[in-house]
Order: sequence, then C-alpha cells, then structure tokens
Amino acid sequence: MANTSKVRTFLVLWLFVLSAVAFLDRTNISVAGVEMVREFGMDRIHLGWVFSALLLGYAAFQVPAGWLAVRYGPRKTLGIGLVWWSVFGVGTSLVSPAFGSVLLQLVMVRFVLGLGEALMYPSANQFIATWIPQRDRAKANGWLFAGVGVGAGLTPPLVTAIMLNFGWRASFWFSAAIGLLAAAVWYLAARDLPEQHPGVSPGELAYIRADTATPRASRHAPIPWRRILSDKGVWMLSASYFAFGYIAFIFLSWFFIYLADAHGLKLGKNAVYSTLPFISMTVCCLGGGVISDWVSRVHGLYMGRSVFACGALLLSAVFLVLGSRANGALAATVILAGGAGSLYLCQACYWAVSADFAGQHTGIVSGVMNMSGQIAGAITASLTPWIAARFGWPAAFYVAAGFAVFAALTWLLVNPGRVLNAEP
Repeated sequence: MANTSKVRTFLVLWLFVLSAVAFLDRTNISVAGVEMVREFGMDRIHLGWVFSALLLGYAAFQVPAGWLAVRYGPRKTLGIGLVWWSVFGVGTSLVSPAFGSVLLQLVMVRFVLGLGEALMYPSANQFIATWIPQRDRAKANGWLFAGVGVGAGLTPPLVTAIMLNFGWRASFWFSAAIGLLAAAVWYLAARDLPEQHPGVSPGELAYIRADTATPRASRHAPIPWRRILSDKGVWMLSASYFAFGYIAFIFLSWFFIYLADAHGLKLGKNAVYSTLPFISMTVCCLGGGVISDWVSRVHGLYMGRSVFACGALLLSAVFLVLGSRANGALAATVILAGGAGSLYLCQACYWAVSADFAGQHTGIVSGVMNMSGQIAGAITASLTPWIAARFGWPAAFYVAAGFAVFAALTWLLVNPGRVLNAEP
C-alpha cells in the first residue's frame, strides 16, 4: 500500500489494534473462567453456556450491525461498539451471588456484551471496502484478523498475571480501560470516506479510487435484501464460514482449559503454551493475506481466493487430527498450533471476497457471513465440553477436522469474480 500520504495504512493498523482489543475482551473469560468456576461452584458445561451467550448475542446482531455500518458509517458504529463492550466487560466482574443466580447474571451480561462486539467486523470490512482498493484487500483483512491472534494470544499470560496479583475481576477492568482508550484514538483518527480525511493527499486518494471495484458509500440507498439473501455466493461463503467458526472457537474458547484437562498443565505453564496457536494464527493470517493477493494478481481471483482457501482448510484438517493424537502437551500444542495457523491462512479470503462482490453493501453481507460463523461458535462453546466429557478431547478435534473438510469443499463453489447476484 505505497503512496504519498499513508493515512489508510495507519487506519488499517489501528483496526488491527481494535481487533486485538475485541478478542482480549472476548477471551479473557476463558482464562478467568478457571477461577470463576471454583468461586461460583460451576462446571464446564455451565461455563460453556456462558461462552455461548456472548456468541449468541454477537450472532443475533450481526446483520443489524452491518446495516448500522452502512447507514451511519464505520467511524461512529465501531466507536460505539468499543465503548459498549468495554462497559459490559466490566459488568462481568460485578456478578455476585448476592444478586441471585450467578449463571443467569453471567449469561445476560455476556449476551449484551456480544451485541456490542457484533459491530466490530462488519464495520471494519465496510471501512476496508471504502478505503482499500481490491488488489490490497486481502492484505488489509490479513492485518485486521491478525489482531484476533494477537488479542487471543496475549490474553492467557496477561490475564494470568493480573489474576495472580489482583484477582480475576481486575482482568475485566483492565481490558475495559484498554478498550476505551482504543475507542478514543479510532474516533479521532478515522473518517468514513478518504475524501473526508484532511490527511489524505491527492495522490493517496487517486490510488484508492483508481481501482474501479472500490465502492462509493451510499448510505441512504435502499438495501436490496432479496438480492443479498438469495445470492449463491453469500450462501456459500456463509456455509463455509460456519464451519470455519466452529473450528476457530475451539481454540478461542477451550484451548486453555483443554491443556489443563487433557495434559494437566498448571496456570503459569498453561499461559505460555496457550499462546502458541494464537502466534500461529497471527503469522499465518498476515502471510495468507499477502499470498492470496499475489496469487490473485498472477493467476486470477478463483485461484487466489477459492483454491488457496480450500488448500489451507484441508491442511488444517490434517493438523487437527494429528495434534489430537499427539502424546505430551508440547507436541500436541505445536501440532494443533499448525492447525490453527492453517485455518487462519484463509481468514482474509472470506472477508476480501465479501467486500469484492458486495460493494457498498459490504457491511451487511459481512454481517450475514459472520453471523453464521458466530452461531457455529456458540454451538462449539457448548458442544465441545460435552464431546470431550463423553468421548474424550481427541473426538472434539476429529469433529473440527470434519468441519474443515466441509469448509474446504464449499470454497470450490465460490466464484469470487461475481458481482452480488449477477450471472456468472
């Protein structure tokens, strides 16, 4: 993304920061949950319900979040989302038996927190569709979703350190403070359109607008709901992203607890091992975006998006099976980290393609696609501990490998060169 002023580069990098903050606020409970279940007398199944509550709220608000991003612009919607989920993140620390059922309180607070977090990625992708030309979108989305790995990877050691010194409740206050600071920077630095930003030079604006696939925002145009919901590309992406989400949330929700249960790791050592899959996610997400854009330029969009994503998902399935059968915590962690990394090689492809053919309706199409992934995540959060308890942890990863194969094959049915609901 070279050219005169680099405002778009800074803003994409700040989206990376916001993505990391979102996953810090989302996954801190996965680490704090170890102490919460002891204090409140909960079991793993009930903790899974709490995890699912956030994802159900998140999924339920994806399409409205996309509409808000189109209607009011990503600057406001993302800023509001950051404040919202920071406030309700603190609410998690205020849960007490004095107020009644702890389980009900946690479910309600996490559900409402999920509503705010729903604004994150539809808003970010609406921003990318407007500010970033098609040839750079996978790279931009690679940076956006590399924040997932960084946020989730920093969470175990960071939250563990806070818990050991100040207790589990303090980790939610710390996360909220970071979120509010990040929101202030975003709102001051961002604009909905590059034309509105005083720091964008004529050369940078020309670079952005030279790509005819870059949409112009039209906030008051009617939303073509029938076209969006009947489009084959939207359905195929959503089906594949459902499977993607199922796999991803095993790592995001349960990997810390898996290492404790299956390999007996204590808190400090577990915090170190738990970072490996998320380091792998970060590196592979960045690399995957670069590779996808390069292959797309050289060999066409189908090879660079669909075939590349298919190959990455099949590789992930292999790692998931092998890792689940590995002896020893370190071997299992390293191999499963390969599965997480392979999965995230294709993360940018999903979001780049949704922006490519959705145009000015990117926020809404992204919301539909992401809703399917979050529904799968909610299923994962509750189903994984049941599978592990009934059949063992290897079985939970076998199921994930099956979803990876399904997601891979579905990608072969996606034509990334199509415009929304247009004939091939």
